[in-house]
Amino acid sequence: MTRCWGPGALLLFVLCACAQPSVRNARVESHPAAGGLEAAFRQAVSGRSAPLWIGYAVPIVKGDQSTTGGDGVSIAGSAPVNLEGPDHLVVLYRVENGAAAKIRTFTPECTLDAGGLAFVWLTDVKPTESIAMLSAMVRQSPDDQTGRHRSHAAVTALALHADAAADVSLEQFAAASNPESLRKQAIFWMGEARGRRGYEMLSRIVREDLSDRIREHAVFALTQSKEPAAMSDVIRVAHDDKNAHVRSQALFWLAQRAGTKMAASAIQDAIANDPETEVKKKAVFALSQMRDGEGVPILIRVARENRNPEVRKQAVFWLGQSKDPRALTFIEDVLKR
Repeated sequence: MTRCWGPGALLLFVLCACAQPSVRNARVESHPAAGGLEAAFRQAVSGRSAPLWIGYAVPIVKGDQSTTGGDGVSIAGSAPVNLEGPDHLVVLYRVENGAAAKIRTFTPECTLDAGGLAFVWLTDVKPTESIAMLSAMVRQSPDDQTGRHRSHAAVTALALHADAAADVSLEQFAAASNPESLRKQAIFWMGEARGRRGYEMLSRIVREDLSDRIREHAVFALTQSKEPAAMSDVIRVAHDDKNAHVRSQALFWLAQRAGTKMAASAIQDAIANDPETEVKKKAVFALSQMRDGEGVPILIRVARENRNPEVRKQAVFWLGQSKDPRALTFIEDVLKR
């Protein structure tokens, strides 16, 4: 069974050796784009009054593409699966009134149903030209709900291109002059898909950006990065960021994503040394979120020994929510006193 996910759903790219998808219920045409993507796009649209689909394939970034974001990608359950990773990304545009109204991204093994519309497949598309066209669509999209959907879908599509030009566009969209929603979309994909270069851009954002919300979002994006140094940046944010809420969120994501030893050390440091009681309390909560009950012994120690009564109270509360036998034993001992 083939399933396609809409905006904000879980995306899982499966793998296929071919680049052109199977299309049914469509009037399929094929045209070369060797003379330039924009020219080929205009030619495909020229003289048509009815809606149509235009699509092409470009090399896709390597790696696990299970993620959140975009405007529709595919899961194929019945097609052969290439365990070495996807080779291409299919980018589709639904054109209405001569302009792209929707952008969808798939991998080529999906069978597409065009609903009886014309379907124009472009060959020989250069990735840099695709990124340039998608970037232009982002800039030209109005700042309303429809425009944001198209803009975010375009960012998703360009971020998955296996070309360094995508890094340049994402960095531009993450700039402070852009709307926050666009900045967040670009920042997410830096961590999810852009490897070392994406990590370097995120590292700079969490150090330098003036927006607390953007730094907080960049911390989450760092947790999506496969770069080994990413968690060290999250620890630095948890320790040094000027905003208490941002520090708290960094602690939460450490508990979710970092190795046990790394997370425990940073969280205990916050409990001991952060100047804000609210951050200390969020650090206690982070301990309760650590995998496999790894935070329970530390919670018990905090509940027994911490000098801040609010922090001790918080530790006891989260121990009480735990089903861990060690936590239950501690609570029973407290109640017997």
